[in-house]
Amino acid sequence: MQRARQQPRPDWPGRLDEIGFRFHSIDEHGVMQTPDPHRFPYWVENAAYLFSEDEIEAVWAATRELHARCLDAVDYVIRARLFSRMAIPPEFEPLIRASWERRDPSVYGRFDMTLDERGVPKMYEYNADTPTSLIESSIAQWFWKTDVQPDHDQFNSIHEALVDRWRALRRHYPDVQTLHFACIFDSLEDVANVEYLMDTAVQAGWAVKILDMGRIGVDRVDRFFDEQDEPVDLMFKLYPWEWMLRESFGPRLIASPTRWIEPPWKMILSNKAILAVLWTLFPDHPNLLPASLSKDDFAGKAHARKPFFSREGANVSLTLSDGQTIAEGGRYGEEGFVYQAYAPLPRFGDRYATIGSWVVGDESVGLCVREELQPITRNTSFFVPHYFNKNDRT
Repeated sequence: MQRARQQPRPDWPGRLDEIGFRFHSIDEHGVMQTPDPHRFPYWVENAAYLFSEDEIEAVWAATRELHARCLDAVDYVIRARLFSRMAIPPEFEPLIRASWERRDPSVYGRFDMTLDERGVPKMYEYNADTPTSLIESSIAQWFWKTDVQPDHDQFNSIHEALVDRWRALRRHYPDVQTLHFACIFDSLEDVANVEYLMDTAVQAGWAVKILDMGRIGVDRVDRFFDEQDEPVDLMFKLYPWEWMLRESFGPRLIASPTRWIEPPWKMILSNKAILAVLWTLFPDHPNLLPASLSKDDFAGKAHARKPFFSREGANVSLTLSDGQTIAEGGRYGEEGFVYQAYAPLPRFGDRYATIGSWVVGDESVGLCVREELQPITRNTSFFVPHYFNKNDRT
């Protein structure tokens, strides 16, 4: 894994706008800046990450293995009834259990990981419910590769996999006429990601509608409706499950006939307490880092502390071997923390790089790289495209 200098495309902002990637120039506060061909506040064009084929195969294999073990962990949590240990309200246990027993299908997820000094992938966490960076990972970096590195390859079949997955959901839900999509309309990034997912669903034959999360209605028999009073039979929501449970309509979810993407059982995988469950079930697994719900297990050791529901690095802290602490602020933590062995990110100059490895259905389908100026990755971290030398197995 190397950081290689690149020649930016002179028209890169326009090229990205053409494909619906309209937040390529947001700053660290999420505010859109005037596109500048020589400045890269979010999307980076003057560099790319170069992988060997062996590294790509290692990420692919580790992602498949980790996803399978995560499904084992979901089954264990449900059978052992560990909901309270994960700060999941007990009244929602039937919702999660029923979703798992029906095998409600999932669409996608993203592992955050690093490669250790031997090139072995190590999992930081699984963004299993509402992962973003999708339009960047799928089509933006693919078109970049086609323009800039046409003779090289890229680990990226995300778009085709999404279309195929929506086709599978058409077969799973044959009676659903309209697939609804919802997000927070105030977020340019969320809207762009949802619009992209809608496009892949349309390519798979779905009729789709989009609505703001704040405009969802529910009737007296717990059925959800959109703004035109059309029943919502199946909805993709770019909105975390732990927020859903706390909405005024939260209790209505339990008996509602509406089905959700991602399904309720995903709230187990998107909960960082799953890291401790995984280590309990699969100790010394080569792709896992030691993790525990007890901070005493890491006394005197370098480690990360993560809230169960934290997103985008909020309230994550790192305690290094020299006792130094690096911490992000935020509004999470009351739900509890999980502790995980510290595995440093690779550093290239003044930038730290995190690998995001995408899952669609149950398949490993591509990766992305995000950079940060400090060791905790956040939602405004830089996005850097990647490519690999197909015949380079070093």
